This record gives sequence, structure tokens and C-alpha cells, in this order.
Amino acid sequence: MMSTVGVSANRLELLQIAEAVAREKSIDRGIVIDAMQGAIQKAAKSRYGLENDIRCSINPKTGNTTLTRVQTVVKSVENEWTEIDIDSARRVKQDIDIGDELVEELPPIDFGRVAAQNARQVIVQKVRDAERDRQYEEYKGRVGEIANGIVKRTEYGDVVVDLSRTEAVIRRDEMIPRENVRYGDRIRAYVYDVRREQRGPQIFLSRTRPEFMAKLFAMEVPELYDGVVEIKSVARDPGSRAKIAVISKDASIDPVGACVGLRGQRVQAVVNELQGEKVDIIQWNSDPASFIVNALAPAEVSKVVLDEEADRIEVIVPESQLSLSIGRRGQNVRLASQLTGWDIDILTEQEESERRNKEFSDRSRLFMDSFDVDEVIAQLLVTEGFSSVEEVAFVEYNEIADIEGFDPDTAEEIQTRAREFLEQQELDRDQRRKELGVDDEITNIVGVTNAMLVALGENNIKTLEDVADCATDDLVGWVERPKDKRSEKIEHQGVLGKFDISREQAEEMILSARILLGWIDPSDVEVTNEITTDHSQSVTAPELENNHEETSTTEDKV
Repeated sequence: MMSTVGVSANRLELLQIAEAVAREKSIDRGIVIDAMQGAIQKAAKSRYGLENDIRCSINPKTGNTTLTRVQTVVKSVENEWTEIDIDSARRVKQDIDIGDELVEELPPIDFGRVAAQNARQVIVQKVRDAERDRQYEEYKGRVGEIANGIVKRTEYGDVVVDLSRTEAVIRRDEMIPRENVRYGDRIRAYVYDVRREQRGPQIFLSRTRPEFMAKLFAMEVPELYDGVVEIKSVARDPGSRAKIAVISKDASIDPVGACVGLRGQRVQAVVNELQGEKVDIIQWNSDPASFIVNALAPAEVSKVVLDEEADRIEVIVPESQLSLSIGRRGQNVRLASQLTGWDIDILTEQEESERRNKEFSDRSRLFMDSFDVDEVIAQLLVTEGFSSVEEVAFVEYNEIADIEGFDPDTAEEIQTRAREFLEQQELDRDQRRKELGVDDEITNIVGVTNAMLVALGENNIKTLEDVADCATDDLVGWVERPKDKRSEKIEHQGVLGKFDISREQAEEMILSARILLGWIDPSDVEVTNEITTDHSQSVTAPELENNHEETSTTEDKV
């Protein structure tokens, strides 16, 4: 089509060419006419001189082409090609002033072969740019949707898909494992990214992302499309197994049943699209314990123990349910963890019993060694819920004296020994801190204990400058979340990771060191704190009374 474009074309041909190109490339006819004007203008400049300001206009209704030379009227000419003095201009047009433009119409010219070829190239390039812009704007708004196309070719494992008016790419890692596609196959995929690049818009598709499954269900389940049923989260092991959590906004509608469909027709349609990937549909629950129990289905759970601060949960299962709850190669527990957002540790009832017995024995031994008491007294303290020497030393006196088998003198003696043990422990830690060469100045940091000072020294953090140079992650650690959602999270231990301090407390320690060094003006910090406090007054959060909550789960709860 474009090879027939000639600058010497008559008026009717210009309009016909513009109409045909606009229709073929799905772009506005005005863009093609603008491209033609630019091409003719460039060819005219090569004829009359590139220094001239020559403009071309094509009437979109009649096809008339007009060439003009434009000069700006000035008092003193600096550029004779684009400017004209006022006296000369008024000899051509009397009612013209400084700053106006003098437009001189040029006669039609016959462009040579080279000029015509250059004009054609300009038109082709501008039309191509307009087409790319149109494609980018069209598919930029389709991010998050499903696109249908035909497999065009494969390149090093990547699949190129023809979307009718443009191409898209499904990278190898975005294809379902062991899925074979051939030229001409129809394929559906999720549009997750559209980028504007020099060679044109690049559209990236995926068949492995959780959003693809969610969109497929929305296409098959009318309740999802209408918003009556909502998908809360999706976890996938592409090509193998998936879990999807749903909730209904209408109490009369079963969200799981709606997604399964009559005789499983709805879920089967999704399974077929995903090459036989098994799908577990789970009812979402606002209670983390119940939700996690549901997510581990089909395994049966005896009990769960939540650690809400660490987003970690321990699940206790019967011995017979252990392999089922973990799944093949850990698949079931991994998907349940992704679905719920909790780290899940699975223990058998026997393992939990052995662990509790070990904890009981270790705490008893701790009290025996610390207080120099016999095993019976130590076990009584553990049975009453005491887990550390600090608890025994600083708890209310009556809480120890009221233990069955204890008298006031015994309680007083135990607390005295506990406090003496802690004092000696602090002296030992302070001595160890000095041996490591940790500066005394670090003791001025708010919240730092002798045990922390020893840990800092053992990690070669010995001065205020060393602390001030630390990042929060250096102190409390961090969790590395791999891009591949099927991989386990990697926990990196911080210098003070074994101590029960939050990220906010670690930030305050680093900030305190920087203030002591004079790196930060305390007044600036106070202003920041006031602003933060003002914003936080409108937010209320319930205070957690216990970091660890133990919840027993029954069949009714499940």
C-alpha cells in the first residue's frame, strides 16, 4: 500500500491513500494527512533550501496541497531566511506589524525521484510511530485482563502470540511447565505488563500467575463477575496444584459451591485451561486459625498455635495426617502458606509432646542451676507458668508464696537468689563487654542492655559510629522473599535478632547513636515525632495482650 504513495499524486489520490492507510493501520486519518504534510514539507525544503521555514497544508476535504514560505517581521534582520524587516514586509502587505508572520505562497513543484523517496520514508515512519502509540495506549489499559491470541512462533522457549493487530510474548518462566504449544494454537494468557520501547510496545503475557486463575474463574462464575462472591487470595504451583480462597457477600450463596458449579462444570473448565492443574477451593475466614485449618485441607488438624507478631503458626496434626498435611515435596503446606500469608510449621502430636517435655526439662534445669534449688521446687515454678529468671525475680511476691507447697520464707529466698543471679550475670556480661573492647559510650543508647552490648561486640560493632552506621536490617535481620513464589522465604538473622526487640526499637537505637554523635539535631527528631503523633491519633489499634495465642480446633470449627 505504501509503495504507491507519490508526492506528485493528484488531490483525489492523496485522500484515497490517507483513507486506505488509516483503515489498514487502525489509526486516525488526520495522523496520515499530517505525515503527508511533513513529508511534502521536507521535500520542499530540500528544493528551496533547508534554511527556509517552508510549510505544507493539505485540505482534508478537497485534497488541495498548499506550500508556503513563512517569515517573521522584525525591526532588524538577523536571519535573512526566516526574518524580514518591517519596511520590506509592508511593501508586500501594508497592514502588517513587527512580530507578525508574512506568508508567501509558493508555486507547485515537481519533486524528483530522490525527494519523492525521502517523502515516502517520512510518511512510513510517522505512520509506524502512530501505529505503535495506538497499540501502546490500547494495551496499556488492558493490563490485568486476559488476552486471546494465536501462537505465531517460539523463540528460545518464549512464545510469541499474535493478538491480531500486534504481537505479545509469553516468557518461558511464565508458561505452565511441560505445556507444549504449536504454531496456530489458540491461547489465552494474562496481560501483566506493557512497556513502551524503541522497537514498539512490548506486551508481556503470563499463564502461571495467580491473577490468571482468578480471571478464569471470573469468566466461568457469574457470581464472581457480579461481585457477590469475591476471591480473597490465590496460591499456585503452576501445572500441578492451586488453592483459591473465596468469600460470599450474600449469606444465602455458598462461595465454594458457586465456584465448583453443577457437577463441577465451572471448576473443570478452569482445570482444562490450566492443563489439568488441580484446584482446591477454600472458604476464606477472617479468623487466621480457622482460615489456616481450611487452607491445609484435606488434612485434619488437631490444634494450632499462633504467633501473630512474627506471622508464624504451628499446626499440630495426628501422626497419620502428617504426610497429607505437608503434601508431595511440601506442596500442600507451601501453598497454604502462600494463600494465608503465614509461615506454617507442622508438628505431629508426638513431636509437640516431646517438645513440651523438653521445654519443661530445660526450664526446670535453668531454675535448678540459677537458684541452687532441688528439682521439685524448679518443676513447681515451671508448672505455675514461670519461664525465665526475670519473671521469678520481679513478679509480685504473693504469686510465688501462694504456690502450693511454698511458704513465705521459701518464696522470699527464691526471689533473693533470682535477683542475685541476675546481678552476677550483668557483672559477667559487663566484664565480657569490656574484654571485647565495646566503648562505654554505647551504654548511653536508650534500650541497650549488657547482653546486647556483648552481641554487638561479638559482631565487631564496638563504637557509637559503628552503631550509627548500621541499618535496621543489620540489627533485627530481614526476610528475603524470592521472586519465584514456589521457593521458601529465607530468613537472615540480625546482630540483635535473638533479643525480643521490634524494628521501631532498633530504629530508635540507631537514631539515638546518631544524635549522641551530633549527626542529627534532636529538635528535628522532636518535630518529626510530633507530626507522627498527630497522624496516629486518628488510628486505634487493639493492644495484643499475648504474643502467643493457643487455639484448639474442633471439627465444628473446621
